[in-house]
Amino acid sequence: MSERANASVIPFKVDDEPEEEASAQNSQRNPAERLHLAEAVRMAEAIVFASAQPVSEKQLAARLPDGINIAAAMAELQQIYARRGVNLVRVGDAWAFRTAGDLAFLMSRDTVQQRKLSRAALEVLAIIAYHQPVTRAEIEDIRGVETSKGTLDTLLETEWVRMRGRRRTPGRPVTYGTTDTFLDHFALEEIRDLPGMEELKGAGLLSGRMPSNFSIPLPPADPDALTDDEDALTDIDLEELGLLTPRVTED
Repeated sequence: MSERANASVIPFKVDDEPEEEASAQNSQRNPAERLHLAEAVRMAEAIVFASAQPVSEKQLAARLPDGINIAAAMAELQQIYARRGVNLVRVGDAWAFRTAGDLAFLMSRDTVQQRKLSRAALEVLAIIAYHQPVTRAEIEDIRGVETSKGTLDTLLETEWVRMRGRRRTPGRPVTYGTTDTFLDHFALEEIRDLPGMEELKGAGLLSGRMPSNFSIPLPPADPDALTDDEDALTDIDLEELGLLTPRVTED
């Protein structure tokens, strides 16, 4: 995760569809269907444009007319913006408009300089990203040193990391995972787009003399799905963790 990621956002890249093929697909639809899809594309464009956060496909489905093929509508909208100054990019299961990667330099003067994360925070963030769901004790076991609460609090404040559940072990420790905000910041469509070992070596982030048994775990395909040894956080858990205001009951 280089500092360059803080200065620019690389849009999700799709293969350019030949105009002849796109035209052939459009011609196969009857006029009413084409008009219906075109109107849905306009509506989706307005929804995503007006939102300050990436819009999930579930949110789009709830606001677009019934029967609309969300995937087809977003693919068409993405194609429309493929060569424009802003691109439509996928963030997890959500969509957002972002400045085209080759024009990021135009925004450099307006970019807010964020405080750099400490080395400890970057290490913890990387462990959570690759090993999620992971507990604080497991993070410390991997790092070989104690992890301060302040480091985890910093990552939670950035909204790159979240408390996702409790491990079904004595003490029921909290498990941590990444968020869609993390994917958006580092221009990842899904968590499995994280660089692998060869990519990290090529970027100079891993030594070429790593132990023969060294490996990088593959993040889960669905980072939101709870594992077999993990329970969802309840309201009581959230109150204990200070994430939910305790209910006041009248006597």
